[in-house]
Amino acid sequence: MTRIVYYTASTLNGFLADEDNSLAWLFVVDDSGGPDIAAFMAGVGVFVEGSTTYEWVLREEKLLENPAKWQQYYGSKPTYVFSSRELPVPSGADVRFVSGPVADALPTIVAAAGDGDVWVVGGGDLAGQFLDIGALDELVVTMAPAVLSGGAPLLPRTVGPDRLELRSAGMFGQFAQLTYGVKKSEAQ
Repeated sequence: MTRIVYYTASTLNGFLADEDNSLAWLFVVDDSGGPDIAAFMAGVGVFVEGSTTYEWVLREEKLLENPAKWQQYYGSKPTYVFSSRELPVPSGADVRFVSGPVADALPTIVAAAGDGDVWVVGGGDLAGQFLDIGALDELVVTMAPAVLSGGAPLLPRTVGPDRLELRSAGMFGQFAQLTYGVKKSEAQ
């Protein structure tokens, strides 16, 4: 059964990126012994991301100039990008743009995932939109030993302990990884 998973890294105080949408804070952490992202990605059938995340990946990884790198990161799996703007696509990449409510695009995204999971790559507001409609199944947060004074929040929503069930906690080098099941709210 396809699961919808928000898998992300966060600072200890709950920020995904700094005020300039930079992840520089994350890339200075020693990642030896870090979580096995390849194992997680093996079960993913579809990637979903917002336009800010998509543009960051294009820019930071220079994917328009080096489109072969897209395959290294995403393989041939489709990537759905929520955006109201026209954005460039690396040559050979399976990028599908959608706009409007997550609920409208959800059946198409789940169908495209086949037997795999849907990975909500980011950002936090997009993951929150999946949560709002009761579609988010799991939240996997890899906490890095860093603290920022502000930036993009992990999940800009109020979510009480009645909605989250800790499934696992582990130490991976300098990172702590917390996995929560997401329960449906009574309104859903």
